[in-house]
Amino acid sequence: MHGCAKCTKDSTGRNEDNYPQSYTTNIDPTMRIISWNVNGLRAVAKKGFVEWVRAESPDVLCLQETKAGVEQLPDDVRYLGEYTSVFSSSKEKKGYSGVAIYFKAVPKDVRYGIGIKRFDEEGRTVVLEYDDLMLLNVYFPNGGGGPERLRYKLDFYDAFLEHIETLRRTKPVIFCGDVNTAHEEIDLARPKENATHTGFLPEERAWIDEVIAHGYVDVFRHTYPRKEDAYTYWDMKTQARDRNVGWRIDYFFVSQEYLPRVKGTGIMDQVYGSDHCPIWLEVK
Repeated sequence: MHGCAKCTKDSTGRNEDNYPQSYTTNIDPTMRIISWNVNGLRAVAKKGFVEWVRAESPDVLCLQETKAGVEQLPDDVRYLGEYTSVFSSSKEKKGYSGVAIYFKAVPKDVRYGIGIKRFDEEGRTVVLEYDDLMLLNVYFPNGGGGPERLRYKLDFYDAFLEHIETLRRTKPVIFCGDVNTAHEEIDLARPKENATHTGFLPEERAWIDEVIAHGYVDVFRHTYPRKEDAYTYWDMKTQARDRNVGWRIDYFFVSQEYLPRVKGTGIMDQVYGSDHCPIWLEVK
């Protein structure tokens, strides 16, 4: 994508409280999107994040688990070259959850949340609306911490699916981010050992089944149906990445009608700095 709006300090780093409500749209035929759970944007910024973004130069960069309000970020992260940046962070818990999107082509609209306070107050969703597409960056809840948080996660899942189905009535949908659930046994290294653990519970996996039944495509698994040992998350405490004992819990889903526009996808498992690695999608 070329010809994007040039950004200055006055026009970047906006958050949900001061971002304008309308824009001109400027989209070229191809769009490269990268999604990454950074496990703390301030932490990854100390590990070459800015240089990495400049080298990769995606058209859209979706980050999850930023763990920071926009005001806490250094200027070189908040105002990143030609990108406009938008952030959503937890209202009650500082240093928790949070998502951000950096983009070159300016969307028609930016929206925050899914319209339900108990979910939106944790800063988990940002939506970019383009002329022909709704792009959602989402950090789905982790079901750990007891029955209440698992219920919260499952309720979020249900509300999110209802929300994207509403959006889809007007435009095709892409959603990406850390879904916090591996779908099938092929998507994690130790399926039997994790069968009773959150992230691979039957009820969590059943939601992904439901998403697919509604006509959304897991682009990676559609492209590589039998590819094994392809993971996006590894436990840091056990140094699992060294042994590739991981989970594929980060996804790009596209609504079925948008699938013909997908040009490619992949996992950037050689990129370090977080307990997750980035994933990418190219569409035309």
